[in-house]
Amino acid sequence: MDEYRETGMMFTAVDMRKIFIGIAAAALLGCSGGSDGGPKFLSVGTAPPGGAFFVVGGAIAQVVDQNTRTTGWQVSSEATKGTQENIRRLARNELDFALANAAISYFAVRGEGKWEAKQEIRTVMTLAPNIALFITPSGSGVNTMADLRGKRVVVGPAGAGFDHFLQPILQAHGITYDDFTPLHNTQAGAVDMLADGSAAAAFLGGAVPTASITQASASQDIHFIPFDAAARDALFERYPFFAPAKIPADTYRDQREEYAGMNVGNMHLITRASLEEDTAYAFTKALYENRAEVVKKHPAGRAINPKNIVRDTGTPFHPGAIRYFKEIGIWPDA
Repeated sequence: MDEYRETGMMFTAVDMRKIFIGIAAAALLGCSGGSDGGPKFLSVGTAPPGGAFFVVGGAIAQVVDQNTRTTGWQVSSEATKGTQENIRRLARNELDFALANAAISYFAVRGEGKWEAKQEIRTVMTLAPNIALFITPSGSGVNTMADLRGKRVVVGPAGAGFDHFLQPILQAHGITYDDFTPLHNTQAGAVDMLADGSAAAAFLGGAVPTASITQASASQDIHFIPFDAAARDALFERYPFFAPAKIPADTYRDQREEYAGMNVGNMHLITRASLEEDTAYAFTKALYENRAEVVKKHPAGRAINPKNIVRDTGTPFHPGAIRYFKEIGIWPDA
């Protein structure tokens, strides 16, 4: 039998295995929070620096961290590649919470589109709307959605998941990616492509005003390509993540009329379905009761209001969040 001697004590191999197992268990409890009252480390997935997800996710993590100190929580944000990575990492228990686009989550939780299996995620709060549209330089000859045919069109960064909400929009207008040349670029890159003529149109959006559209309209005359009214209504009826959204007149340079646009998928806070109900409840409570602190860090925090946060976008809510919303009387009756 193998023996290990240390400080005059004798341990068998079986004893050592028990010690190693105990150390490993203690380490795991220290990382996730154990019943002994040790710290509980919680992570919030965001997106790459430069966008609203990165800032809002960081604000949420910081606010919850600062207001749950008595519970022993340590909450931090983590920059990721965005919604699709966040969903996959939640499913693998590599994140506890994350920001996501509700349109992408809608298909992920159903295992539809490019998702090969249902992703076990749940909504915690519905956050700010994402208002997106096609823009084109005035005089490009692209006046309607049908005019995109045969043109070079920027449809978002490669791998960002924009196709989850863009393809239904195109389909509702009788168009597919085969009808034009889809180009992949960031919003800032898309503006440059419109300016130098290497793209005829670009799909841009976010919170209003959107920085990329402001930049594009500052350097040239821009035409907002209108959505067909019947197509919009069909999308609103079929998908819960689409919703009417107007861009007021004079939001952008030379925009003289109100634009009838669409919310193409709210930013929302999600978690994995397996997260403990008490943890989801306490996180939701800390965030909601200190929402004013999020607003100080980013205007999108104003979306954390009683009417908006319980809006159904097609991904089921976590029972812990529902429990808190019922407790404060804002959960809608069935």
